[in-house]
Amino acid sequence: MTTRRELAVLAAAASALRGAFGPAPAEAQPLTGTPTPPVFRYTTPMPSGVVMPATVETGFGRLNFFDGVPDADSTRLIYDNLDRQRALQAYLLALPAVNQAANRNAVLSVGPVNATVPIWEGRVDSRTVELTANDNTPYTWFWVDLRNGPLVVEVPPGVLGLINDMFYSWVADVGITGADRGRGGKYLLLPPGHRGAVPEGYTVVRPKTFQNWFAWRSFPVNGDFRPAIESVKRRTKIYPLSRASNPPRLTFVDMSERPFNMVGPSDFRFWEMLNDVVQVEPSSASDPVTLGFFASIGIQKGKPFQPDARMRRILTEAAVAGDATARALAYRARDPEARIFSDRRWRYAFQGGYLFQHQPGVGNLDARAFFFFLATGVTPAMDTKIVGEGSTYPWTAEDSNGNAFDGGKTYRLHLPGPVPVRTFWSTIVYDTQTRSMLQTDNRFPSVTSQNPAVQKNADGSVDIWFGPTAPAGRESNWVQTIPGKSWFMILRLYGPLQPWFDQSWKPGDIEPQG
Repeated sequence: MTTRRELAVLAAAASALRGAFGPAPAEAQPLTGTPTPPVFRYTTPMPSGVVMPATVETGFGRLNFFDGVPDADSTRLIYDNLDRQRALQAYLLALPAVNQAANRNAVLSVGPVNATVPIWEGRVDSRTVELTANDNTPYTWFWVDLRNGPLVVEVPPGVLGLINDMFYSWVADVGITGADRGRGGKYLLLPPGHRGAVPEGYTVVRPKTFQNWFAWRSFPVNGDFRPAIESVKRRTKIYPLSRASNPPRLTFVDMSERPFNMVGPSDFRFWEMLNDVVQVEPSSASDPVTLGFFASIGIQKGKPFQPDARMRRILTEAAVAGDATARALAYRARDPEARIFSDRRWRYAFQGGYLFQHQPGVGNLDARAFFFFLATGVTPAMDTKIVGEGSTYPWTAEDSNGNAFDGGKTYRLHLPGPVPVRTFWSTIVYDTQTRSMLQTDNRFPSVTSQNPAVQKNADGSVDIWFGPTAPAGRESNWVQTIPGKSWFMILRLYGPLQPWFDQSWKPGDIEPQG
């Protein structure tokens, strides 16, 4: 039997132990109302925050516990909340894969894989619904599938391109920044896990996924794109390694001015497209945490995706919440490091580099989700910091006052002169809904230094106008917008020069007029 003296000693020890822990830290949900447990011979005093109260209020409802065990109704609320949270995070993590799946499905609607090559001979225009494509140069854009074995892709000379895998990881560059250095070359793609002999005479590429996307741009000769287009159609080849001596003929499809959608849905079909990717591609192409999020909502390699009515409702709601979250991350960024200049609204496209990292080994989840919601194509060449090389993509969805752009108003962008580029610059306007070129009466919703009609001011600066009607005499420097619709704009600098890197040159904010 415990004596009063022993109880007093235990109480004093408990008081001293609580003092040793110091003041209780601030808690997101203070634990209050817990009855003091009886003190026995071997009782260890507990610091604040260990014992669960009988009732707590949360953002998703009141939870009731019997000595730390949730009751049936509380258990249901807790699991609903857990599944909603995991589904939202799974959505943001899945944006690259579903983005690619939508891209692939659209391209394969044109013709069979490994045999069909879409090409925008007249440049991509606003009839093509594709995430932030540009209208500066012709695109060649196709998919390859390695499930039947090694594949050879012959890349023509003079192009600038990339290979991305099904999870939107960079695989390799081709053309000017690739191993062939713009001379053209043969790239041998080996399937994941390939163990066979590798012949010589090829640039060997080992993607982590079976399905991979090629895209490249071609450049004009004395202002004429036709020689480049003819070279692509004559020199591009795709064939199994086993048919190297007798490659099959490719079908090229001109997509110019053709209505075409490559942007994926943000409803329940999002999850079905993700499941298709997970079932086809090796798990080693992703990472355990990402695949764990997918598995937690019922998407796991080798298992059927069959959500019950409750989970289907949660996933449908999560797709809406995920789309809304991606839009906030894209158009209303809260991270001050997203801004290029402390006194401007311009933002980085690759925040944390093309790997989207806060620091080496630490992913920037917000930057990654925003990019793959808004854009296509990942390569170090788009993130180079070499003067006169590569390209950079400052962009903004806000005017000088921090407001979203209103298509019914007129705005002006001032580019001080000279614009520091070795090659050329362009400004392209995009639809905030589709993240694709704004569809108006203008085939190309852009102003670019490639156009000799663009007007310069006496000091070499350029003023660009955005609005429903062109300012008098400024038609060549104007992009049409639509009342009732918002928009955003990307300023592309090809071959940026030192004033861009040392920030001695800055584009003005886009300012509302009148």
